[in-house]
Amino acid sequence: MSHEVTLMSRADCHLCEVAKGELARICGELGVRWSEVDVDTDRELRAEYGDRVPVILVDGVEHGYWKVEEARLRAALG
Repeated sequence: MSHEVTLMSRADCHLCEVAKGELARICGELGVRWSEVDVDTDRELRAEYGDRVPVILVDGVEHGYWKVEEARLRAALG
């Protein structure tokens, strides 16, 4: 099964930059596609995710926020 990971983030967010690096590494190792969405580009996204970024979605479902839990993410993608 092919998975897709989405990072909900915003500019000038240190935790978002850390999460982006971790997702690039983990998803790269596993061959999983991932993308990044800036929550500040859409009012609804900002309302839903604004205080919790970074938020990680796996196949469109919220998987976690604030940090990447590597073992848990690998299990979800395995």
